[in-house]
Amino acid sequence: RVPLVESGGGSVQPGGSLRLSCGVPEYTGNYLAWFRQVPGDDRRGIAVISSGGGHIHLDNSVKGRFTISVDNSEDVLYLQMNSLKPEDTGMYYCAAGSRYFSILPEDYASWGQGVQVTVSS
Repeated sequence: RVPLVESGGGSVQPGGSLRLSCGVPEYTGNYLAWFRQVPGDDRRGIAVISSGGGHIHLDNSVKGRFTISVDNSEDVLYLQMNSLKPEDTGMYYCAAGSRYFSILPEDYASWGQGVQVTVSS
């Protein structure tokens, strides 16, 4: 269980963009993911990428707007968020694990500290 360090959260207006970053050690896990959690709800898997960057999964709610990527030369996981909507508001966590494209929090052993993303007028 290796702590991950996130950055890039903030407050933006609808239609704006944010880029989240997460430092991940080289051998942390085979799958890297972003989760979102809002008060009163479970942590939800938003995007997953194989650590080599060759395959991705995106939740339907963000498909076409968000991009998950990994820069293995820098050991950094990214979530590029464009055309942000108020519904995207929440605490975003990066995570690393070994289960095949899992969107279940219990399948991830290493977590970031969380960064707040707020989308409002």
